[in-house]
Amino acid sequence: MLNILSARFQQGFRTIKYPDAPPTIPDRLRGLPVIRNGICKNGCEECKNSCPTAAITCHEGIKIDLGRCIFCNSCVEACPTEALRFSNDHRLSVSNRADAIADSKGIKLAAQLEEKMRLLFGRSLNFRQVSAGGCNGCEVDINVLTTVVFDLSRFGIKIVASPRHADGIIITGPVTENMKLALMKTYEAVPSPKLVIAVGACAISGGIFRDHPEQHNGASDILPVDLFIPGCPPHPVTILDGLLRLIGKI
Repeated sequence: MLNILSARFQQGFRTIKYPDAPPTIPDRLRGLPVIRNGICKNGCEECKNSCPTAAITCHEGIKIDLGRCIFCNSCVEACPTEALRFSNDHRLSVSNRADAIADSKGIKLAAQLEEKMRLLFGRSLNFRQVSAGGCNGCEVDINVLTTVVFDLSRFGIKIVASPRHADGIIITGPVTENMKLALMKTYEAVPSPKLVIAVGACAISGGIFRDHPEQHNGASDILPVDLFIPGCPPHPVTILDGLLRLIGKI
């Protein structure tokens, strides 16, 4: 026990200071895309043709649907003029599905809940996480938020075991046919009013499984989603940023 206490003392304060201070983000993180439309070759569309999830359109300039994007970098590698690249800006969360379309101006970040809902959930917010056919990538990054490094509970936000103890659900995965009923039952078990958050490309649009007959292209057509957090998977700070924006702490 003394050795454990000594090691912990030597480690010092481990929790990140975000949002009071900028987070330390690795340079290799692919975050918000930076698009320069003025240097595109007319009719090129190499970026569009290289995208495995059909997330890119080139009509009237390059636009990337971050709800579909898996941040694979194929578009950047295919572009002959370097008209787009991925920054390491972790801020990706949006309130409306349409706001996830990134252009040369970026995206419209998530807005906080209306005052009544914010007063209700702003100090204590519990979620039941539902893996609706996910690969475990997004699930792992949600679990990481409960560790000492991120300490999600310091904001009054917790992941709970029962939907009856929750204020909402966090959905990952494309909502496979086998998980649709379980997802609906979980949602119905959460007391009203309740929140729904879609984390990752699969939960937002189906991701790489989009239009496969055994899944439902994410949660939007099944449940009312209050917050979309793009990524494949999103960085833990991206998820944290979205949750804090939702409750008005950013």
